[in-house]
Amino acid sequence: MAINKTLLDKGIKYLLYALPLMFIGPSVMYNAFINKQNVWHWLVLAVGITLSGFAVYFMFKGVKAITDALFEDKP
Repeated sequence: MAINKTLLDKGIKYLLYALPLMFIGPSVMYNAFINKQNVWHWLVLAVGITLSGFAVYFMFKGVKAITDALFEDKP
């Protein structure tokens, strides 16, 4: 069973992209909910939701790349 190193590195890179986004996104959303009296409340909330969505996207993409690297059948 051979491991595709380039695909494994790519998957780890995607997970490293997702790591800071997993903390930044909810922090921005929390800031939006705390400052409801501000005019920019909805824009900050949309940015937080977008950042959290990118975190989930990069996590799924990274896990998929890692599983493809580990379990890919090459003749």
